[in-house]
Amino acid sequence: MTVRQWVVLVLSAIVSLSLSACSLPQVKAEDRLFQDISLEFLGETIVPRALEVDKTPVGGLSGITYSPKDNVFYVVSDDRSTKAPARFYQFQLDLDPASSKPIATKFTGVTTLKNAAGNEYEKGTIDPEGIAITPQGTVWISSEGAAIDGIPPFIQEHDIKTGKLLRSLRISDQYIPRTDDKGNRQGVQNNLAFESLTLNANAARMGATEPYRVFTAAENALEQDKNPNPESIEGDRVRFMHYSVQDRRIDLIAEYLYALEDKPVGADKLGLAEMISLDGSGRFLSLERRFGLAGFGVKLFQTVFAASKDTSMLMSIQGLDTVVKPAQKELVADLSTLDITLDNLEGMTIGPRLPDGSQSLIMVSDDNFNTFQKTQILVFRIKGLKN
Repeated sequence: MTVRQWVVLVLSAIVSLSLSACSLPQVKAEDRLFQDISLEFLGETIVPRALEVDKTPVGGLSGITYSPKDNVFYVVSDDRSTKAPARFYQFQLDLDPASSKPIATKFTGVTTLKNAAGNEYEKGTIDPEGIAITPQGTVWISSEGAAIDGIPPFIQEHDIKTGKLLRSLRISDQYIPRTDDKGNRQGVQNNLAFESLTLNANAARMGATEPYRVFTAAENALEQDKNPNPESIEGDRVRFMHYSVQDRRIDLIAEYLYALEDKPVGADKLGLAEMISLDGSGRFLSLERRFGLAGFGVKLFQTVFAASKDTSMLMSIQGLDTVVKPAQKELVADLSTLDITLDNLEGMTIGPRLPDGSQSLIMVSDDNFNTFQKTQILVFRIKGLKN
């Protein structure tokens, strides 16, 4: 380890301690590190194939968010302005009053995203993946970009009705795709960037002037953070960012590591597809998705970053595995145990309260506009959750 790396680690530790009160609140010593939660599967509904809303095809649903103020869901398509301009949709979800099982969806509108010039995004210039609604009734949208074409990822705030671009989060140099002077790749991997996006728990219910937090993570390791041994089954470490938004000011509070599960046998791909904030004590629910010969698989973990070290000042984490520990996590559910065939689940959000007062969890799959896949919406009850 170089002297510079030691200095960075010391500074990171100081920053983490000084920000602990205003970043991810520390769990009290007398409390459990993890909440005692579990999921009860209530059912699924399938969005009809070839559905259109306002003459726009519905598909590629990659991120979802819920507005409790008007009981509407917003879902973003990861269509790269190919089948229609980059966009997000609005829909309502009907649940059975007695069983809370999902009955049907009703798509009610579509909003086209606009770039800085006020125009629709050109084909291939955007890859929308995540969406989160704010206390002001706007939405943050994350894009993976296209590293192979040198297009960086971004996270931008848009008007929920017009799609107008309002502002952007500052993305650190570590994430920008490029090749250094020695020919080494840097930044996010192609198609493995900002898949997840969430705000702090209950942000959608907050007042319009209250500050809130934005969280996002790369789907897989940055090029410079990848395991140098391609044959290793050890799970890669991805980076998780925490921003503070107050009025017109946006600050990057910290960055932490998240360790993916070890690569399962027969799985070609494994990544962090989504994360949502569970409570005000820094607990999250993370969605790890895998794909291989056995099809799609999803595991959900309760994740805690409270004791993690800030890595935002590190260009690379290579050689620092024993010093910079990733977040702690605990398995909540393996969805492969459900008696249904899972599709490409990518989006997840806290939904409405159920009749018994418990909290719902809604998940959506990305059909990739593929006739062999389906747009699947799953509904769960979160048991034991304390906000």
